[in-house]
Amino acid sequence: MNEQHAFILKAKTRPEMAEAFETLFRAYVEPSRQEPGCIEYHMLRDQQDPSLFVFFEVWASKAALDTHSALPHMVEFFENRMDYLERDFDIQPIVMLSASSANR
Repeated sequence: MNEQHAFILKAKTRPEMAEAFETLFRAYVEPSRQEPGCIEYHMLRDQQDPSLFVFFEVWASKAALDTHSALPHMVEFFENRMDYLERDFDIQPIVMLSASSANR
């Protein structure tokens, strides 16, 4: 059984907070990729709507994601997320059918 935990998360920011959100999360990308259990971690920004950010994440397990989510900076952001967001996250669970390309 595949215990990977994968999802696409859409973060629709308030337009005036889009740059602050990008700056904040750009700093988290590489450290997140170095965490145990991180298989894929990508941050994208919509070309048509610059206030829309999309995250593609694959973790080895729900436990690995839970560990990531419990880090102090992630807890702090989650508690204050609506300072940045126009609406709460849209999270789409997915199953990764192809092998990771992260280490090619």
